[in-house]
Amino acid sequence: MKDQQTRKLCIEHIQAALERYQNVVVVVSAIGRGIDPYSTDSLLHLTDAFSSAKAASDLAASCGELIAAAILSAELQQAGTPNRILHGIQAGIWTSGDFGDGTISDVDPTMIKDALTETGCVIIPGFQGINEFGQVMTIGRGGSDLTAIAVGAALRVSHVEFFKDVPGIMSSDPKDHNDSRKLDNLNILQLLPLLETDRPVIQKRAAIYAMKKAIPLYVRGITSKENGTWVNP
Repeated sequence: MKDQQTRKLCIEHIQAALERYQNVVVVVSAIGRGIDPYSTDSLLHLTDAFSSAKAASDLAASCGELIAAAILSAELQQAGTPNRILHGIQAGIWTSGDFGDGTISDVDPTMIKDALTETGCVIIPGFQGINEFGQVMTIGRGGSDLTAIAVGAALRVSHVEFFKDVPGIMSSDPKDHNDSRKLDNLNILQLLPLLETDRPVIQKRAAIYAMKKAIPLYVRGITSKENGTWVNP
């Protein structure tokens, strides 16, 4: 999602999935990282006052995913793929706990299912939900991974696919080890130790959630059509 070329590849993957499965729910994360415009870090550093206003801070942080969803939706439409964005209460993702590190307490998939009867492609901003007071609450760094798995569990999907900047689950961090290799298959218990790093391929909390819900995961590279890694529950 970081640039137009990457989004073009993303759109191609979505269109291929629609052709194969008819219905696809896409969970997006924010555009860019670090100091990139609209990244979570950039949004959180708009004012020092966010450090003492956690609800406002979460609202600002959530905008990165909203912007990403809007851009992807428009470019999908331009590419001839009708779609619909569901966000906030529409997405049915309910949270509890603390701002900045909330937990998903429930997912009501009713509106997602209704939207899928109108259009085969639904886009949901990740990393966020709504608490009991109707406030936006974020669910921790890497939270879009957790969003995807929680929504997948509520919809009882066949599997959840992750498109990353690596070709699949690697035996070690390729930025630190030249001999890192892609793994074709493993189970979640084997995956968990590989997530003990500063740059986990998916959020560890999300992987644990997938294990509890017994959802298969498929991790693949966004820039390639080669086979990725299947992670079995």
